[in-house]
Amino acid sequence: MAAGLPSVAQAATAPGYLLFSPYKDITVDMNWSTDTLQTAASGTSLPLVGAGSFYATQEPQLGAVTLSFATGTCGSESWAGLAGPAFASANIGALSSAGLNYVISTGGAGGVFTCATPGAFASFIASYYTPQMVGVDFDIEAGQTQAEIQQLVADVAAVQTQYPNLRFSFTLATLAASNGSYAGVNALGQEVVQAIQASNPAITNYTINLMAMDYGKASSASCVVVSGACEMGQSAIQAVLNLEHTYGISAAHIEVTPMIGQNNTSGEITTVSDVDTITSYAITNGLAGLHYWSLDRDTPCSGKKGSVSTSCNSVSGSTPLEYTNEFLKDLGR
Repeated sequence: MAAGLPSVAQAATAPGYLLFSPYKDITVDMNWSTDTLQTAASGTSLPLVGAGSFYATQEPQLGAVTLSFATGTCGSESWAGLAGPAFASANIGALSSAGLNYVISTGGAGGVFTCATPGAFASFIASYYTPQMVGVDFDIEAGQTQAEIQQLVADVAAVQTQYPNLRFSFTLATLAASNGSYAGVNALGQEVVQAIQASNPAITNYTINLMAMDYGKASSASCVVVSGACEMGQSAIQAVLNLEHTYGISAAHIEVTPMIGQNNTSGEITTVSDVDTITSYAITNGLAGLHYWSLDRDTPCSGKKGSVSTSCNSVSGSTPLEYTNEFLKDLGR
């Protein structure tokens, strides 16, 4: 463990630590016969936790994962069609027994998560809660209404004292403009940030998690351009700086999530060197968290150059778990 970085045990006590937790897309390599999480990131399909599992045999220093995504209305939420109680029964106890910390992530690009009352949100948390649960993530991409966003913020404000060990992250798409305009989160993201900042009571255990990916056409209006392409490491840093400048949010309330390997935008590739750049910045500047999309993509694949896959990174010459191991090395684990 690098000097100055807290251990996982320490991390579970406050939102100010640097949480590293790659997103685990539950739809990829899921054992639908048992409803249990698996991953083939190592090159072989393994249970995520348990005897002979990925966590036990491949990445015992991983520390945490972000489970994605729960969608729908809290209390009747779905995990890719699997009811919440069934998903929890098949996986949450096993994660806790293995000692692997986890974040429950909601929403995503293809779904909306809503919760109408603080009481319902408290019940939602309770249904997944163990000592290994370290946060709830709201991935807000699919067009929640302003009222729905404000309700989620109100829910968090109401339950934060009941769950003081949890962080509540709001994951938002962002640009990384380097032309002096400080363009960053879009209009939807601005609604989220403004709702958080206007919250009464104030939310203390919140973070803004920037999706450092998919900037679009390489231009200083959208990213940091090097040799005609978005430089993904420097662009992630620029996105943080833009958020700090525009909204006055401190580094201790900011997290970053790059998309490893090939991004959805052609020509955008997050390299292992970018991992070094982003992780060094996160540690040095006291960011609250560092993640990536996604664990199952941390393995090579064949296919058309520039194509994107949910189960591999589309980077020729990469090796299984190369990105994960680079993050862990940089974090001193």
